[in-house]
Amino acid sequence: MENIVAIRRIFTGVILAGGEASRMGGQDKGLITLNGRPLIEYILAALTPQVGQVIINANRNREIYAHYGHPVIQDEFVGYCGPLAGMASCLRAVATPLMLTVPCDSPFIPPDLAARLYLKMQEDGAEISVAHNGERLQPVFTLMRNTVLDSLLAFLQSGERKIDKWFERHKVAVTDFSGQPDTFININTRDELVAMEARLREAAL
Repeated sequence: MENIVAIRRIFTGVILAGGEASRMGGQDKGLITLNGRPLIEYILAALTPQVGQVIINANRNREIYAHYGHPVIQDEFVGYCGPLAGMASCLRAVATPLMLTVPCDSPFIPPDLAARLYLKMQEDGAEISVAHNGERLQPVFTLMRNTVLDSLLAFLQSGERKIDKWFERHKVAVTDFSGQPDTFININTRDELVAMEARLREAAL
C-alpha cells in the first residue's frame, strides 16, 4: 500500500460529537474531562496525524469546539437523528475523496485506523470500510468515499436512520480490529468514566 503519511491528504477525519448523551445526563461527551483533559483532546491527538484535515461535528458548544482550530459543522437535520446525520452534514463539506469518522468518546483510537480501513477498502473495491471488533460492526468507525453522499442524503430524507440498513445499499468492506479491542472502548456513563480514569492512572504508574 502507498505510504499512509504521503497520502494522508486524501482523508478528512470527522469527530462525531453531535449526540444527546442521554446516559451521561445530557452532557456534551466530547467536553467531559478524563483525567483533567476533555475527551475531544484525546481524539484529536490520535486522529490528526492520520488525516489531511479534521472536522468536528457538534450541535452544542460549537464555540468551544472551534477553539481547537478545526471547522465545526452541525447536523443539517432537525433533532438528534443519530450518527448518519452528522456523517451526511460533514460529507457535504468534505473536499477530499475519503472521509473517516470516529466518535468523540473513544480515547484509544489506534494510530493505524485510517491505514487499515483504507487498505481493506482498496482490497475489496468497496465504497465503505467499517471496523469490526471480532463480535460485531462498529459503524461509527467508518471510512467512506465521497461518492456515497447522494445515497446518504436520500436515505435520511426518506426518514430512515439505521446505519446498518444504509450500509446494505453499498459494497462494504469489513475491517478486522479484533486484535485491538481497546479501540472501541467508549464512555457512556459516569461509572464508565470513573473506571476509565482509574485505568489510565494505573497505566501511567
